[in-house]
Amino acid sequence: MRAARPHLQAFLERHRDTPPVAALAATNWADDDEAAIACYRAALPIAEQWLWRDGVESDALEAYQAMHREMEALLARRETDARHGFVVVIPVADRPGHLELCLESLLAQCRAFHYGGVREGRFVKVRAIVADDSRRQDSRARHAALARDFCQRGLEVMHFDQPAQRAELHALGERLPALASIVGDADRPDFSLKGPSQLRNISYLLLRRLATAEAGRLLFFFIDSDQEFRVLGCGVEARRGLMVPSYFHALDRLFSERAITLLTGKVVGDPPVSPAVMAGNFLADVIAFLRRMAALAPDAGCDFHAASAGAGGDAAYHDMAELFGFASRQDACDYPCDLSGEHAHRACFARFAERLARFFDGEHPTRVSCYAHQPLDAGVAPARTIYTGNYVMRPQGLRYFIPFAGLRLRMAGPTLGRIARAELGDGFVSANLPLLHKRTLAAVGRSEFRPGVDRSGEGVDLSGEFERQFFGDVMLFSVEALCARGFPREVPERDAIRALVEETAVRLRGEYATRQRLVVARIEHLQAEFSRPDAWWTQSAELADARAAFRGFIADMERNFGENARGFRRIDEQAHRDARLDRIVSAIAAYGTDRVAWEKALAAPIVD
Repeated sequence: MRAARPHLQAFLERHRDTPPVAALAATNWADDDEAAIACYRAALPIAEQWLWRDGVESDALEAYQAMHREMEALLARRETDARHGFVVVIPVADRPGHLELCLESLLAQCRAFHYGGVREGRFVKVRAIVADDSRRQDSRARHAALARDFCQRGLEVMHFDQPAQRAELHALGERLPALASIVGDADRPDFSLKGPSQLRNISYLLLRRLATAEAGRLLFFFIDSDQEFRVLGCGVEARRGLMVPSYFHALDRLFSERAITLLTGKVVGDPPVSPAVMAGNFLADVIAFLRRMAALAPDAGCDFHAASAGAGGDAAYHDMAELFGFASRQDACDYPCDLSGEHAHRACFARFAERLARFFDGEHPTRVSCYAHQPLDAGVAPARTIYTGNYVMRPQGLRYFIPFAGLRLRMAGPTLGRIARAELGDGFVSANLPLLHKRTLAAVGRSEFRPGVDRSGEGVDLSGEFERQFFGDVMLFSVEALCARGFPREVPERDAIRALVEETAVRLRGEYATRQRLVVARIEHLQAEFSRPDAWWTQSAELADARAAFRGFIADMERNFGENARGFRRIDEQAHRDARLDRIVSAIAAYGTDRVAWEKALAAPIVD
């Protein structure tokens, strides 16, 4: 019996006067399943291009998704399906709210596009693993309950809990002690909060087991729990996350047609970097907001809706973007007001004030990144960094464990990226397949859990995250310099590594000092703009909470980035600095040994 193809038929009829579509319409798509599959595969990239060209309207998006489902219904009639199966790995620590949104988006992606088909109510070729690093028992229980719930809804989700993680490590037997710097201490009493790098590496061992046990082609897709399978458009689409592209169809095609070992995507929405490296440009934007507000009538209709998502492109959110090869943006960015309906500048002012504190969880309301569509192949390029919240690998890629995991520093993904680039060449690519990044939960206005951000005392203390960022940068740029000299194939003597790491630390401390002086000046400027006696917000009773939010934000900026900021004192404390650099040097010097031990573990027989 011929399968229904109404959305393909409608697409061909609607665009029959367009040459590429006219050629497809002339094929035997209506009567032959294989011809129809070929027609879908040729038509869908055209439909996607026009979807973005014309603005993503709901009806057009639904028709585009439905064409995928029709194609999958035809593919299900084949005796075999040699396409890749996907295992989506989600490391999580004490974030049940974030995790639920992440899994909801994954299930919605499966329902929208039906990649791999559905059998007995379950998606055949997409499943997930929740790797749990939570400390709170209630979080672990909620994560496990979410896994069970999504299994019942058709998405297979495994809760990889801490006892199972220990068991995976102990199955290595005598090989385990040599992996301590990669996976940590399997026998420590509290096995929570090991950090995302060690947790990912432990998850690699479980994936090795799956790859060995299963005959089909597998791809392993690592994401973060605060991300969703959607994109944020740059124009009128900027207000909502869009269920497009079809990530699994796109990735299957890329890995089928190219000799890719590792692929990294990026993120849209909130920046992927720490607030430790965004203070300068955000202060510039807040100052510009106040100066503009001061010239506007408080009760006039809001004038902050011309700006849209997209100001965060090309790392414009990063205070030291030039270190990463991007031009540093000098001009301030406008705030795109997210209030709907008619409202005055008073309401916009209050809303912006409400969002200020979210900066310390990594939200940047003035420099949001958006998705600019490209044809799939045009968006593929050689890569040099890995976004640990969005990367995909073949089983062979498991040899690329997250390096220096025991240091618990930021920038682990970019560091691994430099090593992968040095070894894989064209086998390591980036693709324009970003995920939507949401640092905070709308219901609470902050992240559920963020290590290094301490709110237990007065205000917000970022010194832990700041310290991990600075020494993470030292690690990254030291490894980058070593890779230019043949690392990891060639490992210099320890003294040479030490000299390079010290040189890198001194250079970066100078960069940080330059940024600190800029930030201190901008904090003073912001205080002056906010405290202007003639500003209309200074006397308004209804804006008392907003003024308090601004004062709290300025105090937190001074606390974390001012002349006496704890984070700067911490990275300058000599004993602490020396200990950190010694550990970085030791980790780099031991990388070759670690790698040999890791590859022996991957090659060892699987023990149940």
